[in-house]
Amino acid sequence: MTGTGEAERSLPGIVIAALSLAIMPFLSAAQRKAGRELGSASAVADSKQTLLCTYLSAVLLVGLVLNATLGWSWADPIAALVIAAIAVKEGRDARILAAYGGIFVAGSIAWGMVADGYRPDRYDVIGALVCLAGMAVIMYAPRGN
Repeated sequence: MTGTGEAERSLPGIVIAALSLAIMPFLSAAQRKAGRELGSASAVADSKQTLLCTYLSAVLLVGLVLNATLGWSWADPIAALVIAAIAVKEGRDARILAAYGGIFVAGSIAWGMVADGYRPDRYDVIGALVCLAGMAVIMYAPRGN
């Protein structure tokens, strides 16, 4: 959010986020139904994570569309902060969401490179590495419990 470059519009990103937003609720419902039929608590729990991905896709789509239509290049980083806030709110599932968050940040930069020809500067790279390192600490730190 403090870099000198402007985020570019990403039509492929908008399409993928919109498809994800359209598909994820149905996928979540199917996972939940199958989990209940199989008596699998983990499948039901995974359906909740998939539903959370629906909300994350919605936030991402809003950021991308605001940038594309109004030129609000800051909307995408704000969307990332909203996603981070959602992750914090999830509490007990924070470890899983930390993994999603770290991969999301690094993956967004990688996607920009591949799909849009974006060239990350050193701050993009450092920020992505910090996110991945934070994710690793949260996921793999030794705990006494």
